[in-house]
Amino acid sequence: MRIPRIYHPQPLSVPDNIALSDDAANHVGRVLRMQPGNKVLLFDGSNQVFSAEITLVDKKQVRVQIADQQVDDRESPLNLHLGQVISRGEKMEFTIQKSIELGVNIITPLVSERCGVKLDRERLEKKVQQWQKIAIAACEQCGRNQIPLIRPAIRLEEWCAEPDEGLKLNLHPRASQSINTLSMPIKDIRLLIGPEGGLSQEEIDMTARHGFTDILLGPRVLRTETAALTAIAALQIRFGDLG
Repeated sequence: MRIPRIYHPQPLSVPDNIALSDDAANHVGRVLRMQPGNKVLLFDGSNQVFSAEITLVDKKQVRVQIADQQVDDRESPLNLHLGQVISRGEKMEFTIQKSIELGVNIITPLVSERCGVKLDRERLEKKVQQWQKIAIAACEQCGRNQIPLIRPAIRLEEWCAEPDEGLKLNLHPRASQSINTLSMPIKDIRLLIGPEGGLSQEEIDMTARHGFTDILLGPRVLRTETAALTAIAALQIRFGDLG
């Protein structure tokens, strides 16, 4: 049986004996039906991994004994901040999950002129909490030991105006540059992915005023979730740790 990887929201150390979080306990005890003596791997976002053994499983809690810890750095040398205009249905969840597997460090959900999702503040805050849980699950699956941040949703222009010394990129079907023509090396990138209907001309002009460079992925028009993952993969191949 593969040893499951479990995120723990508080700092860990040897030889702690701890109770897992409610979500983790439910997964370990009810879904996986693990028992005392079974092994788990824990991580707390500190870029370390902790070997542990289950000592108690009951209806109220699951407890584990931490036996060992070691640094396990799987982070890309490319610091990538994704600004993704919120997409409909499960597309946003899919984009968040897969972009984290590809090494994105920060994701900011954006609201633009043609954003097809209209939510009030309370529902949007609940969505962000749900997206953060998806980020954690993606890290558990892919082996990352630092949890990317899902920021609160903000308006597109507000995000574009934030101070950032890294390279700012905006996908545009009529751009003259591609990822392969960008000068190396680059360590920090702010990547903007627009909505399903694309950015308006006013928004494109606004990104230019804030120092964004238009780039082209290829001759075909990609859906927003396809564009995000294609761009991230291409940037990781050129400037990061995919190859």
